[in-house]
Amino acid sequence: MFEVRWHGRGGQGAFTAARLLGVAATLFGDRHALAFPSFGPERRGAPVLGFTRIDDRKVADRSLITECDVVAVLDDTLLEPAVLDGLRPGGLFLVNTTRVELTIVPPANVRTVLFDATSLAMQFLGRPITNTAMLGALAASGRLVGIQSVILAVRHEMKGALGEKNAALVEAAYTALGGESI
Repeated sequence: MFEVRWHGRGGQGAFTAARLLGVAATLFGDRHALAFPSFGPERRGAPVLGFTRIDDRKVADRSLITECDVVAVLDDTLLEPAVLDGLRPGGLFLVNTTRVELTIVPPANVRTVLFDATSLAMQFLGRPITNTAMLGALAASGRLVGIQSVILAVRHEMKGALGEKNAALVEAAYTALGGESI
């Protein structure tokens, strides 16, 4: 089973990213997935978590993900040592940031990718909603889902101009992180 934990703030789309990854895996990647949020009555801007589990078999476990293969952080103000808890050796630590160094030190046995998803989101959406840029970055990492699956999922879930803008953002993020141009 492949598990992703999304850290964001209310309104940034952390749960939408978790759900879109699940759609990419199930509808367009021939896998099974389950995506779910962890938040209460928090207001916009409060810390929230999203989770995605992906496997070759049906996924039914809705418990919080405590050990994961990817930690994706949509807002670098959430960076604290606890964000790294449970990140498995060989995992991916994906952070939306303009920083070149982090205030926390990830373990040497994980791959760390720092990426300015906010600037790309502003360019494509005119708003600092970074979830689809982070999905493109995740696809570029070569972990689990292909770029075509992610783009198809975005277009499936987001209709019209919004879907096209977000699909273009996914592709731009993918290309910016070394994914081959599509």
